[in-house]
Amino acid sequence: MKTIVVSAVNLKVGGTLTILRGCLQYLSSLAETGKFRIVALVYQKELALFPNIEYIEMQWPKKNWLYRLWCEYVTMKKISKQLSPVYLWLSLHDATPNVVAERRVVYCHNSFPYYKWKLREWWFAPKIVLFALFTKYIYRQNMDKNMYVIVQQEWMKKDFVHSFGLKAASIIVAPPPVLPAQKIIASTETNTSGMGSYSFLFAAAPDSHKNFECICQATKLLIEQSEVRDFKVYITVKGNENKYAKWLYRKWGKGISQLVFSGYLDKKTLYDYYGQCNCLIFPSKVETWGLPVTEFAAYDKPMLLADLPYAHETASGCHQLAFFNPDDPQELAGQMKRLIQGEDDFLITAATITIPDPVARSWHELFDILLT
Repeated sequence: MKTIVVSAVNLKVGGTLTILRGCLQYLSSLAETGKFRIVALVYQKELALFPNIEYIEMQWPKKNWLYRLWCEYVTMKKISKQLSPVYLWLSLHDATPNVVAERRVVYCHNSFPYYKWKLREWWFAPKIVLFALFTKYIYRQNMDKNMYVIVQQEWMKKDFVHSFGLKAASIIVAPPPVLPAQKIIASTETNTSGMGSYSFLFAAAPDSHKNFECICQATKLLIEQSEVRDFKVYITVKGNENKYAKWLYRKWGKGISQLVFSGYLDKKTLYDYYGQCNCLIFPSKVETWGLPVTEFAAYDKPMLLADLPYAHETASGCHQLAFFNPDDPQELAGQMKRLIQGEDDFLITAATITIPDPVARSWHELFDILLT
């Protein structure tokens, strides 16, 4: 049997954990053929537990970067020798570990090297600033030793070719699997009057790069500069999650009845909001994909998106769109006002972006490339 190793020790929550689960779920079925031995290096096996997989738990201390570097470049090399011969080593967390394997592949899902952070973020989100400063250096280490590099979008592939001197043929674009539109819509009632007045939604974790302040400022400007009052803006921040959330609530959480701090929404409730809200706003300044854009597009309702490469590619071919400068809440307020007043002639259909090979739209397609 050929040995496939997946290293994903720091994938514990959110979208990255979804990537790990999807990967191991597919490999679990692949192992049933009897041709492959699957070993997964994870933080805790219960986070992504599937049959036919051998687990090695590595619970490195939180925020201890020195320990992580030691694991990536020393401990994992020892493990690779113990498991020798390793046919494929797939690193799902950006860094290319120093291992012994016939084929090495890294999945780069961190887009923070492209994030233009603000000085105040040193106070309430220093970890994100550090990611923005150092992720590109982490990417660079051992990257040229990989047989393939995996990214989620074509714009990121182009930058990797330019920044790291990689060949385009060695970079696989693998868009995240998305629930089919009919299943998304079937999970909720598409009732755009459920929220009462015209309603906007932005669903994201309360992290500073998500740029919630642009929506908050735009809402306040809209109220101050016009007679428009009959609308609601729902943001998935409660106001006590972290320093950034507390800052948002302190500045805009009181006195603006149109701005609703709804807090975290589970998947079912989120789909209910998708069905009932009139428009999605997505002001995030950096993403590897932007899954809510894809999910909300199934409802064929207006979306106001940050005018950035990731958003143009995620919304490729979608209808009823407008893009705005994520640093210009005044522009966003103007677009919101026009929608509330029933004007939609400024909305466009996004250009369709064609992704050249190699491209993989499922784990099956991805491993067909990696194992061939």
